[in-house]
Amino acid sequence: MEVNTLDRIAESLGLTIKIQLSEALGFNFFRIVVATQNENSVKIWAELKGWTIPIINGLNLDTLKVQNQSPPYVSELIWATTMAWALEKTSCKNARLLAIYDDEGYSKKLVRYFRLIGFDIVKEVGSSPSDLLLRLIWGGAGTLMKGDCSKILDKLTRKISN
Repeated sequence: MEVNTLDRIAESLGLTIKIQLSEALGFNFFRIVVATQNENSVKIWAELKGWTIPIINGLNLDTLKVQNQSPPYVSELIWATTMAWALEKTSCKNARLLAIYDDEGYSKKLVRYFRLIGFDIVKEVGSSPSDLLLRLIWGGAGTLMKGDCSKILDKLTRKISN
């Protein structure tokens, strides 16, 4: 499914999808939001931020926020749009993220949620010297996960289409 198709689906649900891009020091940063909008206000229901580096073929996902009480399919739309955009506009075929160890119970919930979407565990990033670079990139320790953008997109679009 393409970003334009996802835009139309969002619109049919009373939602808007926006993609913001910026570039600095060879990094391509993106921010994708799903919101409701009227003449006077915008309510952001979901936001996903990340970056790509042209020399490294992969989408790096950094910040995900989905508001409680959000309308139906907001979570699916933010993920599907991110994966569709990556496949259409970048050379990225895979995405990776770090489920940071904040509160032990919450971290486990995140890992379970990301696995349901289609991510697999790569490794636990801890305090070993070999994890230092990953800790610097992601800002902490956690569970490093990787997913195939096409498979994640297919899984979520099937859910949205039903």
